[in-house]
Amino acid sequence: MILINLLQDSTANNSGYNIGYVIGKYLPFLTLAVIAYFLFRYFKNKSKQ
Repeated sequence: MILINLLQDSTANNSGYNIGYVIGKYLPFLTLAVIAYFLFRYFKNKSKQ
């Protein structure tokens, strides 16, 4: 087990964690912004008709 830990690249583990952290941090805000944009566009086009 110690040999496996020594052979692992610690920077790869940290970069994988950072990517997941950034996605988890910004994905909810991005999805809310996309939903708000499409709702705004839908109601704006609906009021013109």
